[in-house]
Amino acid sequence: MARTVASDGRYKYQRTYPQGPEYAPITGYYSYYFGRTALEQSQNAQLTGTSDSQFLQRITGTLSGKKPQGGSVITTINAKAQDAAWNGLAGKKGGVVAIDYTTGAVLAMATSPSYNPNLLASHDLPATQRAWKSLNANPSVPMANRASKEIYPPGSTFKLVTSAAALESGNYTPDTQVDTPSSIVLPQTTNRLGNEIDCGNSTVSLTQALENSCNTAFAKIGMSLGQDKLREQAKKFGFDSTFDSDVPMVASQFPGQMNEAQVALSSIGQYDVAASPLQMAMVSAAIANDGKLMTPYLTQSVRASNLQTVWTHHSSTLSQATSRGTAQDLQKMMVSVVQNGTGKAARIDGVTVGGKTGTAQTTKEASPYAWFVGFSENPHVAVAVFIESSDTERSEIAGGTLAGPIARSIIEAVR
Repeated sequence: MARTVASDGRYKYQRTYPQGPEYAPITGYYSYYFGRTALEQSQNAQLTGTSDSQFLQRITGTLSGKKPQGGSVITTINAKAQDAAWNGLAGKKGGVVAIDYTTGAVLAMATSPSYNPNLLASHDLPATQRAWKSLNANPSVPMANRASKEIYPPGSTFKLVTSAAALESGNYTPDTQVDTPSSIVLPQTTNRLGNEIDCGNSTVSLTQALENSCNTAFAKIGMSLGQDKLREQAKKFGFDSTFDSDVPMVASQFPGQMNEAQVALSSIGQYDVAASPLQMAMVSAAIANDGKLMTPYLTQSVRASNLQTVWTHHSSTLSQATSRGTAQDLQKMMVSVVQNGTGKAARIDGVTVGGKTGTAQTTKEASPYAWFVGFSENPHVAVAVFIESSDTERSEIAGGTLAGPIARSIIEAVR
């Protein structure tokens, strides 16, 4: 992903990024004028050999008269999964995150459009200034890490959080019958909320409501639960916080005090709910891991200059997002979404895949966002795919058709 090579320029060594834009959200950049980002920042002490884990190597080097040398960072990234994520985003604007949900290891993290970090690491310092100015003036914002450092309305993928809160309340099971009117009037307003597809205008099981992503059902469920239970559940999945990790991130958001109409909209991932693909991958990961959310990480190990491993990551639990029983119920419900509902594009022969699609409205003028979050049982992959925009006709934009195939290709790449 990144290496240091001898140079005959103004400095003896040059930092280079052989696969530039594809790995930019992971490596970040090392620039003489503009500092460091991503792994270049979080692992700087390891890379320069100044970390505590390399203390003995520094002492040994000093005693033998050798100058201290930097270490090598071994990441968790699966190259085939990263290629699948990067290629899947070609021609689109969006972000992808894939995680081994049993450990928290990040297997892929891609963003599009991206940028070439070599432009900022150059020894031609005036050229780096011109590149910086050009990149920041670009209206497509290529330096934005849409995978983990930007947040967006998650749309119907948030119904997983609402479903978890419902099951945890003890008042619902996957078979509980819920109302699916064709539309409802939002409380204290004249605005109507409808379903994107025909949900029967009657009652169906909670599982069927998730399969068909029935807005009215989940809006009514959210209002019956109340905002406090929804907020508490969202926080257990990681909303409204960051955590100690080498993964670049910002906090996803669940709104503060709301009226009933806003609660209804928040229950389906609209209003002021905002999440990164990393966050939604974490929701899927916790569900797939029987409710246990592992802390995502990018650095697997560190080797000193003599190639001796001096540090190895030890996985840690971030939270118990749901009970084991609730998680297992949600797993079955998500598998049903892929087998029988809106997530059919993510099916893989011989692999158990669960998922949830989402199509989030932004403004009347802008195209909706397309999402797919899901998991596979073997391999142990949780994934979130977010498409901000593409060349697809507005009427054809849907999480299942746009984002689902990318998720499928990533899971297939890890097999």
